[in-house]
Amino acid sequence: MKYDYRDPVAQGALHLIIGEARFDRLYFSPERERFLTLAWNNGDSQIITIDEIDYEFPAQSVLPLFACQSFRLERPEQIIAWQYNRNFYCIIDHDKEISCAGFLFYGYLGPMFITLDSSEQHRIEVLLNTFTEEFRTTDTIQREMLQMLLKRLIIILTRLARQQYVKSPKLTDEKLDIIRNYNLLVEVNFRKEHQVQFYSDRLHRSPKTLANLFALYNRKSPLAIIQERILLEAKRLLIFTEKSAKEIAFELGFEDAAYFSNFFKKHYKLSPLDFRNKKTETISE
Repeated sequence: MKYDYRDPVAQGALHLIIGEARFDRLYFSPERERFLTLAWNNGDSQIITIDEIDYEFPAQSVLPLFACQSFRLERPEQIIAWQYNRNFYCIIDHDKEISCAGFLFYGYLGPMFITLDSSEQHRIEVLLNTFTEEFRTTDTIQREMLQMLLKRLIIILTRLARQQYVKSPKLTDEKLDIIRNYNLLVEVNFRKEHQVQFYSDRLHRSPKTLANLFALYNRKSPLAIIQERILLEAKRLLIFTEKSAKEIAFELGFEDAAYFSNFFKKHYKLSPLDFRNKKTETISE
């Protein structure tokens, strides 16, 4: 079953997908409509493939998926998912309300599987029922009601994610906000800005201060965050587009294609073209 809301004027869109046998996003393309996804595995543990990497999707957990991620599921019929675009609800514009940007979405901890205990499952089920009622109610305040429900869902999941993923008591809300803002800056600027100094200047913090904060958060350095984001985009472009390695290098801010190739090979032990050929063979099997 699929419920859809679309504002014909603002082009805001919200989808609720329940138990569909085809629920996936099989390729990356900047031209496609961009939706954030909250996927609830309301069944047994299964495998989800994100950008051609397999992960275990635990039973009764919720996974935030970014607009640019490609994914497919072992048993999509177990999934309940909310998908929405920026025009419907912009998490950055509403960050003071929900504090999820750069953490729940566009953070760099890897896939964030948010576990639901029995009480949280019940809360989400009640909210789900209210969502379905509102999708069936067509009136002048339908958009506002759906936005309010989505905001509530995001806040619930953000609170749970903080409990489960933010382990250090030294990482205060203020410090976590700096990390979230750093992640968002990287997401916006990684194609052109490859040095930590650019981001530390924007945040009015020294590179050393940022390094200390990330050591509390996930043990990755601020530079590693930038490099991982560049490499992730390179992988997506190699797998899901036909752009040449040289075109990808220039798109990702490398003036020298050979330097990009060496950068890529240093991390993956394969040249960009060898990586593409290997992944293409794997997908076609």
